[in-house]
Amino acid sequence: MGAAAEAAIAWEATKLGLSVLAPMFIDCRYDFVFELPTGSLRVQCKLAPRKKNVVMVRARTCRRTADGYERRTYSPEEVDAIAAYCPEIDRCYLIPIEDIPPSGTMHLRLSPAKNNQLKGLHSAAEYELTLGAIAQLGERRYGIPEVAGSSPASSTPQEPRIARLFS
Repeated sequence: MGAAAEAAIAWEATKLGLSVLAPMFIDCRYDFVFELPTGSLRVQCKLAPRKKNVVMVRARTCRRTADGYERRTYSPEEVDAIAAYCPEIDRCYLIPIEDIPPSGTMHLRLSPAKNNQLKGLHSAAEYELTLGAIAQLGERRYGIPEVAGSSPASSTPQEPRIARLFS
């Protein structure tokens, strides 16, 4: 299933006009590098299952060692963003590594909470993989006021606005 997620994310990024590079021989913590006009973006891909109205993004690894299971999360030194693919709704998301909670699991809501709670919730629409999300992540990472892809960088006509994402 991980290979399917990688393929879907690479396809979505390619449709957006990005160059998608993959390491061939080195075992890296990232799966792809997205080439931006301002530099490169290291991206780790994850399959994100849907549970009711939530997409669960698990940005961590788990492997068996002699001492039992070893769980690790990703750090900003290893990756710049987590890209997640949810096959149930056929959507891709791009989350800056700084937005991932220390637990390594982030819940993206597909609809508002029934009690109208907003604090601590993450809307899936804010993290959709779009040119606006790529441009804003490029701005945030490199400190450049404009990145090619949309003008202004935080707006794309057909996609939801994601202003809170990188403010």
